[in-house]
Amino acid sequence: MRFLALAILLAIGCYFGYEAVEAPDNQLFGKTLVAGAPTEREVALTFDDGPNPPYTDRILDVLRAERVPATFFVVGRAAAAYPATLRRIAREGNALGNHTWDHSHMTLESPAAMGSELQRTDATIARITGIHTHLMRPPFGARDFAVIGEAQKLGYRVVMWSVPLPKDWEQPGDATIAKRVVDNVADGSIIVLHDGNEGILCARDHRPAHDCDRNQDVAATREIVDTLRARGFRFVTIPQLIADADRADEHAKRMAAR
Repeated sequence: MRFLALAILLAIGCYFGYEAVEAPDNQLFGKTLVAGAPTEREVALTFDDGPNPPYTDRILDVLRAERVPATFFVVGRAAAAYPATLRRIAREGNALGNHTWDHSHMTLESPAAMGSELQRTDATIARITGIHTHLMRPPFGARDFAVIGEAQKLGYRVVMWSVPLPKDWEQPGDATIAKRVVDNVADGSIIVLHDGNEGILCARDHRPAHDCDRNQDVAATREIVDTLRARGFRFVTIPQLIADADRADEHAKRMAAR
């Protein structure tokens, strides 16, 4: 019984230890972007795991109608499969980020495999859009010293998030998704929604349509935009969020030096 109790305690400790080190704001493994300037009334809306038509296109319809830019962290295999949607993301003023080739858990890969995933995805994005992104988000938010080191070696800024994930992949309803987001937004927040599911190509892989259905995210996007805009927030891409934070830092330094 003592051994069983010890095993249970070790399992619990490992779980909570993993949760702590993989928390999006943890900087143990290296510097990542978690949020923008806390003095700026702005938020960055980001989408992971696409492109995933028709749902990515429906999200883009909402963003275009609302005149809201976003940042899409795309999976390479999906980008290669849906070049028209990827081109539309870029053409309509949204930013692009690298979310690896096939959404593998990077902490389980060798540095060579990590580098290959990122470079292959970058080459695909550049071939289709002419853009080389310097933004990267690790799948599942999973990272360690090797993941951060490899990303930085390749010139990437690793982007995490500050608003707890609304678990939109569980499809709890668009109102629930939106509430889980807006209830946790502050100045400079980074929001994550999903326009795809780990880059899965439903038609090619013969997956059930439910696996890739993101209609709730489409509706939640509209609700989030309307609610936050009414609260005085403006929406920016991750590159703009970084630029605004840098400007705010410089201003604070100048004021402190007076």
